[in-house]
Amino acid sequence: MINFKAIIAIYFHEIERTKRTIFQSIISPILTTSLYFIIFGSAIGSRIKEIDGVSYGMYIVPGLLMLNLLTQSISNGSFSTFFPKFNGTIYELQAAPISGIEMILGFVGATASKSLLLGTLIIITSSFFIDLNIAHPFLMIFFLLITSITFSMFGFIIGIWADNFEKLTLIPLIIVTPLVFLGGSFYSINMLPEFWQKISLLNPVLYLVSGFKYSFYEISDVSIYTSIITILIKLLLCILFIVYIFVKGYNLRN
Repeated sequence: MINFKAIIAIYFHEIERTKRTIFQSIISPILTTSLYFIIFGSAIGSRIKEIDGVSYGMYIVPGLLMLNLLTQSISNGSFSTFFPKFNGTIYELQAAPISGIEMILGFVGATASKSLLLGTLIIITSSFFIDLNIAHPFLMIFFLLITSITFSMFGFIIGIWADNFEKLTLIPLIIVTPLVFLGGSFYSINMLPEFWQKISLLNPVLYLVSGFKYSFYEISDVSIYTSIITILIKLLLCILFIVYIFVKGYNLRN
């Protein structure tokens, strides 16, 4: 039987942590989004009027959303598991009558909730700068939800894997952020030479950004079905890896 009290306790403990870091978790991404609109939307948008029939200010919204979702989901997810492991409280959780599934539901559920809130606030912030219309709102919500859950799980995995602060920030800064910028967040890959278009197709983030673009404006760099399959495969891989972590006790034993 699922221990709902344990899940709720972990969930709200993580939500309370957000209140203590509200500037870093919520306010900072919103300010960054506003600056992107001022710099990219105004300065660059004055030179690039449209991409695929969409004004540049509107075009960058899905990319901004994806950039913040990925970085914040991974950051919050990794910190939520790294610090309990760092100060030893995760071993107390392991000794308590709480299963691995209940721990995941608590930690990942709280991180995904924060990402969903952040995504919603970014969309609201965007509406102050542009006339935002969402062509497929339910598809957008699907991508928002699945992306938040998937990369919160990925952050959970990084938090378990990392044994120091350097490793904790290595993947988000060195790998994820560049992949987002190179994944067609602020441009269409059709603007690139043919060779670099083929290279871009190897970037897994491209398919997520493309899915968001389609849900907003019915334009995409790859098929919407390919984007959906890609994010579901990522979700499955994260689930399988987390199952492996708890079955083998990887980096969970003192």
